[in-house]
Amino acid sequence: MGEKPLDTNFDSSEATLAVRIRNLVVVTVAAVLSVLIVLALQTQGTTASLSSLADRSVPLEVALGNEQPTFVEFYADWCTSCQAMAGDMAALREDYGDRVNFVMLNVDNSKWLPEMSQYEVDGIPHFVFLDETGEAIAQTIGEQPRQIVAANLEALLAGTPLPYNRQAGRTSEVTTAPNLGAQGDDPRRHGAQVQEGVN
Repeated sequence: MGEKPLDTNFDSSEATLAVRIRNLVVVTVAAVLSVLIVLALQTQGTTASLSSLADRSVPLEVALGNEQPTFVEFYADWCTSCQAMAGDMAALREDYGDRVNFVMLNVDNSKWLPEMSQYEVDGIPHFVFLDETGEAIAQTIGEQPRQIVAANLEALLAGTPLPYNRQAGRTSEVTTAPNLGAQGDDPRRHGAQVQEGVN
């Protein structure tokens, strides 16, 4: 039997070349997958952000003087319920923005403490529905399904009672310290001032 035994001694240069080719293939596949993941995340992340919604919102002073009904949202950038609703709020603004003022007031801005006290904001998101004269006719608190907010906006436009007045959903609590002294920089610390002002 004239069969030659299988030569198991590889030339070291051939082995090195095979390892390099394998490593090149692994790196290339990893790079392509990384690029695809980044692109997928960017296309999914095209939903509205709270800051972009706030930038496009109607200033409160304008809304109170233009004789249109107004939808006010008290929010904070750290509020997970507010973030979860941002896409729905953008869609609602698209549907109703020509007939209803959309106002966003950030509870981390002490400028809005009087309004927070007036509407007894102790959890966010907190929504206030104002008629054409600026009078509050209804409030809802917490994460709300888009259909509920839309039904309330339809009723607001029609001048009829809102079907989901005082609706409560999941909220982010606005908690606080007794004063806004040196520790007043914490965005979760100004709710106590709101509570103190509520009768």
